[in-house]
Amino acid sequence: MKKISTKGRSKTNWTRVDSLSDRDIDYSDIPELDKNFFKSATLILPEPKTTVTIRLDQRVLEWFKAKGPGYQTRINALLRAYMEAHKG
Repeated sequence: MKKISTKGRSKTNWTRVDSLSDRDIDYSDIPELDKNFFKSATLILPEPKTTVTIRLDQRVLEWFKAKGPGYQTRINALLRAYMEAHKG
């Protein structure tokens, strides 16, 4: 699978996007959400987090931090994936 890079400058003209009004946006390819959608929709809230102290190898923590903001979320996602894979 090809890795997509998110580094570099965005090609989006954000000034133009910010200046758009709702009337200027083309919604023709987005279906309108009617009452039936909301009758069967399920609201899923994120689970609350618990603050813990955990001892990690320095190199492991440095590696996660080097990937940028959100390293704790990535560690949590990795632990959750491991947990899901080893349910028994």
